[in-house]
Amino acid sequence: MKIGISGGGIGGFSAAIALRKAGHEVEVFERAPAFNRVGADINLTPNAVFALDQLGVGEYLRKTAARPTFRISRDGVSGEETSRLPMSAAAEEKYGAPQLTIHRADLLNALQNQLPKETVHSGMATRSVELNDSGATLVFEDGSRRDFDLVIGADGIHSAVRTALFGADDPKFTGIVSYRAVFPRSKAPKSGESDAFTKWWGEVPEKQIVTFPLTLGEEIFVFATTPQQGWTEEGWTLPGDVEELRAEYSNFHPDARALLDACESVTKSALHVREPMEVWSKGRATILGDAAHPMVPFMAQGACMAIEDAVILSRALNGVEAQGVEAALARYEAARKPRTAQVQANSLANDWLKKGGNADWVYGYDAWSVDLG
Repeated sequence: MKIGISGGGIGGFSAAIALRKAGHEVEVFERAPAFNRVGADINLTPNAVFALDQLGVGEYLRKTAARPTFRISRDGVSGEETSRLPMSAAAEEKYGAPQLTIHRADLLNALQNQLPKETVHSGMATRSVELNDSGATLVFEDGSRRDFDLVIGADGIHSAVRTALFGADDPKFTGIVSYRAVFPRSKAPKSGESDAFTKWWGEVPEKQIVTFPLTLGEEIFVFATTPQQGWTEEGWTLPGDVEELRAEYSNFHPDARALLDACESVTKSALHVREPMEVWSKGRATILGDAAHPMVPFMAQGACMAIEDAVILSRALNGVEAQGVEAALARYEAARKPRTAQVQANSLANDWLKKGGNADWVYGYDAWSVDLG
């Protein structure tokens, strides 16, 4: 089939690779005029790394990623350790892949390098999608049009494809803002565990500090959230106030506050969500990733779910000539909606692995072999 993908992010590129491996002709259209090194971290848990390994990018990722040694939970105020999950080699043995923490740009480069240059088009913003009996048409902001047998919207929480298919549906502000910062490992407090993924849990579910290594362990990433009304701007590169960041966690344990003291600058963003959608597909068009199921990042599964979506969608389209596109998309939705809705709900509750618990249902998921019915 000839397939057009709106959105040149993690989900869109993963889908393009998987679909090309399955023999389809694929083109990707990205709104941004150029692929710049923006954003910061991506936390790839074993379920996503395993899927990416099969897409042929795992070796490249390991050249720049860090491999956290443990996933540790601590009480943010007392500092008490409440759970510890071995990762790295232990996760690779148990789940078939380790956890990797990596700069978003390095992951995108790894994915894009698997695609022929002529298949990726930057500066092509989708305006709408038009459906017909034999396919779908991507209509771009510059007025140009491209016809495909199938259109996939991998264009994020403000998806133009989703809006075209199902109407406008504004995301809901969660009442939570997030801060992101990166600093050199040399500035990390000596009392910390710089090689681990550590989550410091606050006195309310909305309040936390997460830290983990990046760039082969040479940098430390900080992600913190707190309830805050009246500030609803989105965007991972919006400047924040590092003193405001430190003030929000003034009651936290000294080891946690020392991590914030090492931050020289910070970005700030409001977190938004949508309710799980009942339908993702219409005619010969569908959506994946944040376009279908945006979630707060408390389980670090947003990018991971998009990667899983991409693999399952490519598998659901196997034998599409016999079953038809609509039936294939129905199989894709049936396989993915229950899992993504469960992850959305657990992410919003923000209590997963706080005091131990089962990680297998998340980390042990194999998108390449799960039964599609």
